Amino acid sequence: MKEVILCKYGELVLKGANKAHFEAMLVRRVKARAARYGSFSVRNVQSTVYVEPLDDSCDLDGALESMTHTFGFNRVTVAAVCEKNMESLRACVAEYLPRRMAGVRSFKVEAKRSDKTFPFGSPEICAEVGAFILESIPGIRVDVHHPERVVRVEIREAGAYIHFDQLRGAGGMPIGSSGRGLLLLSGGIDSPVAGFMMAKRGMTVDALHFESFPYTSERARDKVLSLAQKVTAYSDCMYVHVISLTHVQEEIKNKCCEDYFTLLLRRFMMKLAARTAEKCHCGALITGESLGQVASQTLEAIRVTDAMADMPVFRPCIGLDKEEIVQIARRIDTYDTSIEPYEDCCTVFTPRHPKTRPEPEKVAAEAAKLDFDALCDEAFATMYTYKITPDEIHRYEE
Repeated sequence: MKEVILCKYGELVLKGANKAHFEAMLVRRVKARAARYGSFSVRNVQSTVYVEPLDDSCDLDGALESMTHTFGFNRVTVAAVCEKNMESLRACVAEYLPRRMAGVRSFKVEAKRSDKTFPFGSPEICAEVGAFILESIPGIRVDVHHPERVVRVEIREAGAYIHFDQLRGAGGMPIGSSGRGLLLLSGGIDSPVAGFMMAKRGMTVDALHFESFPYTSERARDKVLSLAQKVTAYSDCMYVHVISLTHVQEEIKNKCCEDYFTLLLRRFMMKLAARTAEKCHCGALITGESLGQVASQTLEAIRVTDAMADMPVFRPCIGLDKEEIVQIARRIDTYDTSIEPYEDCCTVFTPRHPKTRPEPEKVAAEAAKLDFDALCDEAFATMYTYKITPDEIHRYEE
C-alpha cells in the first residue's frame, strides 16, 4: 500500500497574482526538509503539497513531523493512495484501516470529491466506504455524531486518498517570503517566542545575544544557543551573533545614576542591534517585549530605547500576557530551556528602582556621561557568530 504525506495550505490560498511565487518558495523549503529523511518526490497540486517516499528506506514519520513544523501549512496528514474506483477503495480499506483502527469502536466517513469526473457523489462515497469498513473491521459501528475516528476520503485528479488524524500545521507564510530580521535573543521565555512568531510570518530570523562574562557564564550562552536551535525546528537555520557588553555595563554602573542603568543598557543594545542588522542585511529588529510587563517595557521606556534604532522594531508579543507567551513557548518546546536558572546580561547590575516613565531629556543627560560611540565600537569589535541548524551548532567564520 502506497502512502503519501498531504500538506494543505493555510492562508496561502488567499494570495492573488503572486501566489505562484509563494508556492515556489514553499516547495523549495519542503524539498530541503524532506531530503533529511530519505528520497521523496514533492509536487504541488490543488493547494496541497504531496510528499511521497520513493523507496522503503524513507523515514515517513520523521518527514511527517518535519512538515508539521513547516510554515505555510495548516493541516498535515499521511494518506493511503489508490486508484479512483470503488474496487480499489474497497481493497485499500481492507488493507490499510484494520491495523490502524484497532480498538476503535465507532467511526464516520467524510468525503470530498474535487475531481468532478468521478461518477459517485460525496454521499455515495461515504455510504460505500462506510460499508467497506463495516465489512473489514468486526464489531465496529457507525456514529455520525460522536465518532471515535473520522475516516476521510478525498477524490482528486491524481487518485483516491484515505486518511484520518489530521495534524495541526505550523500555519503562517513560507520562510523567506517576508525579508530578514534580527532577533534580540536573551535566555528568557519571551524572545524565542517572538522569533518564532516572526518566522511564522515568513521572515528569515537571525539573532543577536549579549553576554557579560565573567558576570554571565558559558552555560548561559549555551542555553541561548539551545533556544535558537529549538526555533530552527521551524526556521531551519539561524545565525546567532554574540557581543560582549561587560565594559559597557561597568561604565554605566560607574558613571550613571542607578535608576537609569536598564534604560541606558537597552539603548546600547538597540544601537548595537541596528548596526549588526545593517551588517547582516536585516531590515528590521525583533524583540520579545510585552507592554507593561517590566519597567523597561512601558510605553515611555520603549520610546526612549527605540530612538536608537533607525529601522522598524517588531514586537510580536506586545499585546500578549505572560500566560499566553508561556503557552506558545511550551508548544514550540522552548519553555523548559528558558527557565533554566542561568544569569543573562539583563540581570547584571539591576537597579533597585528602575525608571518606568523616563523623561528623554534626563536620559540624554545620563547618556552624556558616557563615550557612547567609543563604547559601541569597542563592543561591536567583540562580536562572534554561530551557525545553528536543527542538527548542529558551530562557530561560523565569514
